Amino acid sequence: MEKIIESLKELGFNTYESKVYIALLKKYPATGYEISQIADIPQSRAYDTLKALEKEKIVVASNSKPVTYTPIKPTELTQRYKRKVTSTLEFLNKRLPDVKEDYTEPILSISGSANIREKVAEIIKNAQKEIYLEVWSQDFKFIESYLRDAYDRGVEVKIVGYDNFQSNFGLVFEHGSAKEIEASLGGRMIILSADNEEGLIGNTGSQTENLTAIWTKNTGIVFLIKEFIVHDMYLLDVEKNLSEQMKIVYGKNLKGLRDKILGATYSFRIH
Repeated sequence: MEKIIESLKELGFNTYESKVYIALLKKYPATGYEISQIADIPQSRAYDTLKALEKEKIVVASNSKPVTYTPIKPTELTQRYKRKVTSTLEFLNKRLPDVKEDYTEPILSISGSANIREKVAEIIKNAQKEIYLEVWSQDFKFIESYLRDAYDRGVEVKIVGYDNFQSNFGLVFEHGSAKEIEASLGGRMIILSADNEEGLIGNTGSQTENLTAIWTKNTGIVFLIKEFIVHDMYLLDVEKNLSEQMKIVYGKNLKGLRDKILGATYSFRIH
């Protein structure tokens, strides 16, 4: 019963109104005295509450003496509030954008491993079409079930997996330089794009354990996050199929390519 009271309060009822309406459903028509007994509230509060509910047309008073009260049907109540909420949401959907026409989606910071994992799971659960992900095997276990659920409901799942990564679903591009990259970046990363609408880049394991991530629905930033993942996938697939040719041209670990783009003495942390 407490859950019903709390749910009614979410609709705008106060505690007394919730208790009185529930009491009336148990026995109607009923007098104010009877309702106070059933609802276990003071008689004076029962009468005040019944008058308030009558004003809102949630209960109907009789013309008899003593006055008795009858509640509207639960289905009528829920339909009324459904129409009210839908109408309000439609109004806000139309008018809120007018408050600031050039609204830009923010880039928000998330701290702590639990909060980062919670946000990653939320993004995955909300995905409808596609998920692009870069993740270390140690972190994959925390989100594997959410990804599996997404895959089973028809979402495309494509993963760059680090450190002996294994998955029995989705398209996986294995990255063989996990240790070197982890050392270079000072920790593990997770990079996620979903439906071209939501993106996250986070630190899931660092030498300082100061774990942070950025999350956004800014389409420009989400585009860049997805592009980063896609280009890693391009390079990994090419390297897998043309590894010997690439070693001849660029040397081990693509050193020649890195030197060409970043310079021989680069200190920029990048895979």
